[in-house]
Amino acid sequence: MNVTTHLPCPLWRRLTALVYDLLIVVAIVMVVGLLCQLATGGRLIETGAHTVIPLWYQVLQGAVVAAYFVASWRRGGQTLGMRPWRIRVSRDDGGTISLQQAGIRVLVAAAPLLLLALEPTIGLRATLWTVFGAWALWFAVALLDPRRRALHDLAADTELRRID
Repeated sequence: MNVTTHLPCPLWRRLTALVYDLLIVVAIVMVVGLLCQLATGGRLIETGAHTVIPLWYQVLQGAVVAAYFVASWRRGGQTLGMRPWRIRVSRDDGGTISLQQAGIRVLVAAAPLLLLALEPTIGLRATLWTVFGAWALWFAVALLDPRRRALHDLAADTELRRID
């Protein structure tokens, strides 16, 4: 039986699990995109001088991805990417995080995506580097925190722990 220890998760393990989860997120986005393309008869995204992606589609994609993370954290404390690295998100006492904590955690973790709105002003390359830089800062906090909590863990009062 797996017992959660009080050992904090090192940053490298957390980031490796995130890479695994990014593969799952890409698959989710592709499936939702396919279903939306089928539902709109292939007219979901307008191309031309400027590409137009409907706001409802962006919100739907964000909601589905957020639901993946929230549901995973609420059911067992692990996403699929966290399982092979034997880490779990929990409250201070080791229990399952609440729906409110999961919501705060996903919103704070995703906050740098709001910087994508800068793209028309500063260009795609600069925007992507800005988003990447913001996420680097979000996770750099874990290097300074004794319990290795990133910014979204601090905001939601959660932490990642290794599982023995």
